[in-house]
Amino acid sequence: MTAASVLDARVLVLNKLYSAVRVVDARRAFTLLCKGSAEVISVESGSYVSYSLNTWAEAAEFQRAFEHEDHDWVSTPNLVIAVPKIIRLLGYERLPREPVKLNRRNIYARDHSQCQYCGRNFSTKELTLDHVVPRVQGGENSWTNLVCACVRCNARKGGRTPAQARMKLIREPVKPRRNPAITLKLGSPKYQSWKAFLDEAYWTVELQD
Repeated sequence: MTAASVLDARVLVLNKLYSAVRVVDARRAFTLLCKGSAEVISVESGSYVSYSLNTWAEAAEFQRAFEHEDHDWVSTPNLVIAVPKIIRLLGYERLPREPVKLNRRNIYARDHSQCQYCGRNFSTKELTLDHVVPRVQGGENSWTNLVCACVRCNARKGGRTPAQARMKLIREPVKPRRNPAITLKLGSPKYQSWKAFLDEAYWTVELQD
């Protein structure tokens, strides 16, 4: 992984009360740590341990020796430091109340880059968005009317509903309660520590670009 891509790694941000509020990239996380506006939260043996930027840098020697594969690493002329997975804002208590954004990336993530008609997985370059009820028949851009479809299935369906085309959806499209891209992150062992802070009742914030 290049230095630039490491700085694109995602970091979960908690408010002062340990509630998840957003996801930022590592650049933003390190900026907040350098300003003293945040601290690192590490889940260790089932407990939460907090670090300042300095003490997190001091922990790097142990992490490199015993947890090297568990972290992404940033190297500077003066130090090598692990990218934190979670940071906590020291002066922010509010919770976001933003809906999950309806966009191509989130629909692909919700559907796991799987054609909702044939069930096969494709790269995002090979996928399209299909209106379940076609726009020519009054279909809207909505979570419940947009699904991933491969080029072949989309062409076969054309301007018809699935029933008219004698095609069946493998699952009904729904609006997710939290950003579907975060669900994908939770599938990676590196992001298991996020789970303790992600409450389905309120987590509806989109990834910050």
